[in-house]
Amino acid sequence: MDQEEQGKKTENPDEISIGDILLKVRSGIRYIKTKWLTILLFGVFGGLLGFGYSIIKKPVYTATCTFVLDEGNKSGGGLGQYAGLASLAGIDIGGSGGSIFSGDNIIELYKSRLMIEKTLLSEVDFNGKSALLIDRYINFNKLRTRWKEKDQIDSINFSGNPAKFTRKQDSIITDLVELFNKKVLSVDKPDKKLSIINVNVASTDELFAKEFTNKLVETVNDFYVQTKTKKTQQNVQILQRQADSVRRELNSSISGVASAIDAAPNANPSLLSLRVPSQRKQVDVQASTAIYAEIVKNLEISKISLLQETPLIQVIDSPVLPLFIDRVTKPKGIIVGAILGILFTVVCIAGRKVMLKLV
Repeated sequence: MDQEEQGKKTENPDEISIGDILLKVRSGIRYIKTKWLTILLFGVFGGLLGFGYSIIKKPVYTATCTFVLDEGNKSGGGLGQYAGLASLAGIDIGGSGGSIFSGDNIIELYKSRLMIEKTLLSEVDFNGKSALLIDRYINFNKLRTRWKEKDQIDSINFSGNPAKFTRKQDSIITDLVELFNKKVLSVDKPDKKLSIINVNVASTDELFAKEFTNKLVETVNDFYVQTKTKKTQQNVQILQRQADSVRRELNSSISGVASAIDAAPNANPSLLSLRVPSQRKQVDVQASTAIYAEIVKNLEISKISLLQETPLIQVIDSPVLPLFIDRVTKPKGIIVGAILGILFTVVCIAGRKVMLKLV
């Protein structure tokens, strides 16, 4: 029997039993315990690093704006029948079709370069002093100093028409937009089933975080309204011009009837030709009245449709001071630093022992 067991062991010399594993683990633990002084020193060193990090690390303020997206009445409600009638006359009063802001499109709109650039180039009030948001961000991050050392840019100005910016100005804005999408700005839906959207802006400058959030929501809201109602506004303007034009023609026709009657105040009833000018003018008045009434009806329908489409974004909660602050406290920095220092030392000691055995 002993010979059989010996034979099995010789046949499988690479097999390791659970007992062998436990012995090696205990041996490793005893070895690590012998290095307790080294581990302690590195733990203290890690705690000191954590303490220094908590002093150097600036607190991060987060501004949050919550709003609900109102996509309007997709079916058009009571305007559907009027829209059908108006379409027969070649007039589109809106109230149908899909929305470019439906679903997650509104989230991507917040992250777009256009919206972030417009917001950064907006002028807001900081404690009674007006300044561009982009200048505020550049100043508290001391970016001009870095640009002067790296790219020899002594001064750069972002006021004026963005369409006339230089290549360097556009490059800086592009870098800032990319940075904001990665580290500063986050837009999400807490619940996919709801239309509530959160906009979060994190910054080491509390006032910047608050003002940038408010301005970004305002900018997107304005763009939303202008884009969603652009077609309806154009229809209102066209119908208004047509109504004004027909009204002028109607007034002219009424004046023409009066002038024709005044031209022959005591016309001979037997001479019918004398009545022709006034009758023609009366026909023009009747036609202009009918056309004017129809245009005015369509104009009022278009105005109602326009009112139904605005406002499209309703803010629920705006950021208020003081903002939520995320900071590394000194006790937290010491504890986390000490733990990381100890873990790093233990891993290095264990790895060194394993490497020596393999050699």
